[in-house]
Amino acid sequence: MLLPQRILTRRTRVGALMVAILALSALLVATPGTADAASWRYTMVAFSNTSASHMDVFQSSDATRFKALRFGAYRPPSGLVRDPSIYRSADGWYYVTYTTGSTTIGFARSRDRVNWNFMHNYPVPLCCAFLPGTGDGSGSSAGSLSFGSAGSSDGPSLSPFTTKAWAPEWFVEGGRVHVILSMSTGGGFVPYLMTALEPGLRLWSPPVPILGLRADRIDTTIVKVGGTYHAFTKNETKKVIEHAVSGSLLGPYRFVRPGPWGRLVEGSAVVKLPNGNWRLYLDAYRDRRYFYSDSRDGLWSWTPLKELPGLSGSVRHFGVIREPV
Repeated sequence: MLLPQRILTRRTRVGALMVAILALSALLVATPGTADAASWRYTMVAFSNTSASHMDVFQSSDATRFKALRFGAYRPPSGLVRDPSIYRSADGWYYVTYTTGSTTIGFARSRDRVNWNFMHNYPVPLCCAFLPGTGDGSGSSAGSLSFGSAGSSDGPSLSPFTTKAWAPEWFVEGGRVHVILSMSTGGGFVPYLMTALEPGLRLWSPPVPILGLRADRIDTTIVKVGGTYHAFTKNETKKVIEHAVSGSLLGPYRFVRPGPWGRLVEGSAVVKLPNGNWRLYLDAYRDRRYFYSDSRDGLWSWTPLKELPGLSGSVRHFGVIREPV
């Protein structure tokens, strides 16, 4: 029996709709993370156990198995390239900032992550005179009556002269580019924040102390999840990585329970994984091994440490970013 044309048209539409639904269902039940894993690229920049005067570059699609893009990809004209941190600007350039080993932090940039050009060393300005919590972290009872290059752990520094500017880390939010760095006037390190005042990264705001992290903290990195800023910082006295949270980038931060990361660790870096979880890398510097720990609940709880395959034992305090490909 011949069916009217309108019924055939309706059946054709229904059939096409069912095909589309089946195709969508197949995508939804695919192996979790498979499609995402192919759409992300992770770039790592690091110095090595053998040299702190050149930077190596590695790449991964899953944030676990990294392969070298180029060893010795960047060598500054002078000084060191320790603790490199990387980010990609909206203009397509990749930028690194790093510890030079003195009172400056270095900057370099690249179009392809392989060939890097030195930009400049930025002399960190006089930073710490009379600011609270910038003492030597020794627990000295001398307090503000100490007239050395730094005060006590809970008193102000009496010297305005920066003696160390270490471990700069990028933090970019809402188009504003910041650098978190650890500074000292001769005693313990204190985390500070500077903000770029122009795109060339040559003019910066004065360093502002990050409230709540207190003295004797170094290697601070900050990640924002939802409305919460998560700071991961090394307690230089206890040699452990601590976790603190705040509703504001500059704090005040309050410390929360850290992950099972052990002692004698530093150089934390945090990145989002293809499956939406988070990963914290850390440098077990005394053992010359690199580990990672994952969070499935937005940085609040963490898995036991696992050793980073392939690169553990060779890379030191690295920076890592992910970007879509």
